[in-house]
Amino acid sequence: MQRALRVDVIGRRLCPASLLRGFHEAHPDTELEVVTLFDTAAVRDGSVDASFRAVVDLPEDLAAHWVYDEPIQLLCGPAHPLAGASSVTPAELAGHRLWMPGVVPGTEWGAYYAEFAAAFGLSIDAARPNFGTEVVLDTVAESAAVATLVGTGSRVLWPPGHDLRRVPIEYPVSVYPHSLVWRRDNAHPALAALRTYLSREKRAAGAWRPGWAQTSQTVPSTG
Repeated sequence: MQRALRVDVIGRRLCPASLLRGFHEAHPDTELEVVTLFDTAAVRDGSVDASFRAVVDLPEDLAAHWVYDEPIQLLCGPAHPLAGASSVTPAELAGHRLWMPGVVPGTEWGAYYAEFAAAFGLSIDAARPNFGTEVVLDTVAESAAVATLVGTGSRVLWPPGHDLRRVPIEYPVSVYPHSLVWRRDNAHPALAALRTYLSREKRAAGAWRPGWAQTSQTVPSTG
């Protein structure tokens, strides 16, 4: 009997979880095991079949294919100067405190936000300790000076009294480039079906993405 396809979505409220849920709805007979991991070590040792990642560097034993450009948004409280805007440009974020304690050096999301900040002259505050998303949301809701950044596909939940605002970032739209990563010699039959399902998306035209994500991020599998 074929074992379940094990896929890492990083976080269950993040965009990759929604992408995988779409695959499950299209292929309800495919057994899935959903996990949340910090890095790709489990893909390399074979305990996980695939992971959704922004590919900065790719070890030779792994293959990857870009699957989705996720726009990022400003998340702020009702008293923030940008709360009433229908959209903002990346340059308009300059001078505003963007607090993101979950941005960890050495991770692909750390590399993404470092390049995003450098490209538009922004200051991203990754000051810790990190007490979790709820504390960030509490702080943002009460502050006229602190905001954060989230992906459009992130399921961010907050109490009604917080009255938080999700403000699109445009001109250019700034996207987080998700790729599916797997080990080259992985022959799980459901992995091929997942790769085929995820290949339907088109890259966002005219969007800003990091220099390391300008290519298709496609490395053909030899398996």
